[in-house]
Amino acid sequence: MRIAVVGAGQFGRRHIETVRKEPMCQLAAVADPVQGADFGVPRYALYTEMLDKEKPDGVIVATPNALHVPVGLACVERGIPMLVEKPVAETVESSRRLVDAAEKARVPLLVGHHRRHNPLIEKAREVVQGGGIGRLAAVAALWLLQKPADYFDVAWRREAGGGPLLINLIHDIDDLRYICGEIAEVRAITANAARGFPVEDSAAVTLRFANGAVGSATLSDAVPAPWSWELAAGENPVYPQQPENCYFFSGTSGSLALPRMELWRYGDKSGWYAPLAREHIAIERADPQVRQLQHFCRVIRGEEAPRSSGADATRTLAVVQAIHEAAGSGRAVPL
Repeated sequence: MRIAVVGAGQFGRRHIETVRKEPMCQLAAVADPVQGADFGVPRYALYTEMLDKEKPDGVIVATPNALHVPVGLACVERGIPMLVEKPVAETVESSRRLVDAAEKARVPLLVGHHRRHNPLIEKAREVVQGGGIGRLAAVAALWLLQKPADYFDVAWRREAGGGPLLINLIHDIDDLRYICGEIAEVRAITANAARGFPVEDSAAVTLRFANGAVGSATLSDAVPAPWSWELAAGENPVYPQQPENCYFFSGTSGSLALPRMELWRYGDKSGWYAPLAREHIAIERADPQVRQLQHFCRVIRGEEAPRSSGADATRTLAVVQAIHEAAGSGRAVPL
């Protein structure tokens, strides 16, 4: 598969390197109006010119969020399958424009919720949905870390919409949906007291799942802490791995903690007077970015349906949008 990449920033460069190393495909071209790095392939300032001249088999869209829909629509017009980085769009309404256009034209649209390709997340989904911990009752997710000060030298990261809810927690919300099922209602409180920027730096979110389970998500990007998927999972080598858990799934017959894959259950006797036994579930690790790219190649060939489709990713975006609405109104927001 000849894969082109639009956007050569931080995420785009990671996609570029992943494509270059993957035997299933080759890097066809890169489009970016600013980045002038030499990737050994044709580089274009205009993504439309690249699409027309190179005619790639597939395109990875790694632009700033506001450009996801315009670039995606250009791919739809040319019938080119695409992998669009998360979030699929800035708003649910604009996401639906892209999703509807892609579905009408029958152009494959995969969204970059890459953690769905992590064996840890796959196993957790199997355990939870397969009844391995009984009926799911309660869920807790932590996303607590400290972003460096120079991260905020980029102006839009200090403004509304550039904070950890849409940029970071959207991954965790997608993980929870994928493992536990649909989210039916949210409540939320946000704060910006740590830095004083217009954008939130901390939030507390409560969730009600369609299956009756309840959950919470607590996040802050202003605290020195190890409890986040980025730091705990060892998924991306740029983050020093911390051997901690950050997701907790509790059911009527057991509990599961990720990413250490610790399964807690009672033996012959149950209840708080009885001892709990801890079992470590062995998982063969694999790079989810690589597995996502391999999946994208199979999607292009028509061998598989997108694991994170445009419609599915829009539902994840709708949850994050509802969290913002709940924080602003002080009321529960149904989905």
